[in-house]
Amino acid sequence: MIAFRRTLLAASVAAASLLSFGVSAQDIQARTIKFPSASQKGHPQVMGVEHFAELVAKKSGGKMVVKSFPGGSLGPDAQVVSAMQGGTVEMNVMNASLLAGNIKEMAVFDYPFLFANAQEADAVADGTVGRKLLDKLQERGLVGLAYWDLGFRQMHTAKKPIRNADELKGMKMRVIPTSQYVDFMNAIGANATPMPYTETYSALEQGAIDGMTNPLLNIVSEKFYEVSKHLTLSNHMYTPQAVIVSKKFWDKLSATEQKILQDAASETALYQRKVAREEATKALAELKKQGMQVHELTAQDIAKLRERAKPATDKLTQQVGEPLVKEVFAAVEKVRSGK
Repeated sequence: MIAFRRTLLAASVAAASLLSFGVSAQDIQARTIKFPSASQKGHPQVMGVEHFAELVAKKSGGKMVVKSFPGGSLGPDAQVVSAMQGGTVEMNVMNASLLAGNIKEMAVFDYPFLFANAQEADAVADGTVGRKLLDKLQERGLVGLAYWDLGFRQMHTAKKPIRNADELKGMKMRVIPTSQYVDFMNAIGANATPMPYTETYSALEQGAIDGMTNPLLNIVSEKFYEVSKHLTLSNHMYTPQAVIVSKKFWDKLSATEQKILQDAASETALYQRKVAREEATKALAELKKQGMQVHELTAQDIAKLRERAKPATDKLTQQVGEPLVKEVFAAVEKVRSGK
């Protein structure tokens, strides 16, 4: 009898929760949603997944359960995307640039030195450009919900430091396995080495690569400081994280269930960005504490790298289309001008 009353109470609480969101229980089915991510537990990317799961549970009265799979436990991002297109994995959060293989326009986020700060990046991601790119994913069996934050990319190397633009020459640098990252790294004088993220720690440890690029958050969470002695602050690219859903799964959902996922992803973006940026500030101090030698590129070195990267950026403009590039730069300029 007591157990029955507890069950009845739980059901009543769940129903009340749904009513508070203006949702009917009949519109929501019991569902389990697999939500993997490449980062380890405790990383702001994973914290975003966990916060998202809490919101979905609350909004669905506990009917929709989101299960986090951190640390690349379901495989590299490209493998997960394939599984999503096949309908065996429901969600993922990943570098937006990795989706350029599905929608070429996604590569527009990878313009070197495009954003001066997070405010500019948010304006593009949350504006018409960002939404247009997410909507195009449906053509490839994916549904884009929102953009979360991973921060600006920096360079870290195992032995040889990068103290200026010229010291990149000949360095074997791991890059995200997409053409725009390969072209950029080769253009600025290094030897680009495409490689899945999950293989990078051992590659640094064994000397298969000299270095790689990462946001500060990843360098801390993956303990890259154990196999990288030098950190170069370059802020050369910003890495927005696309939150995506399998279209095969999405199309099975009711309009109410779709709204729950969309609202939870958008609300989580505000939380996740705040956490990620706070943690990035702490990360630099932690890396210094762990013994990494920190080098900062001068404005002159940045200008030199920007000029060297021009063949790669010209190619990228042709790839994504000049109208889109102009739209992105216009959005950035609007923030800078305060309009």
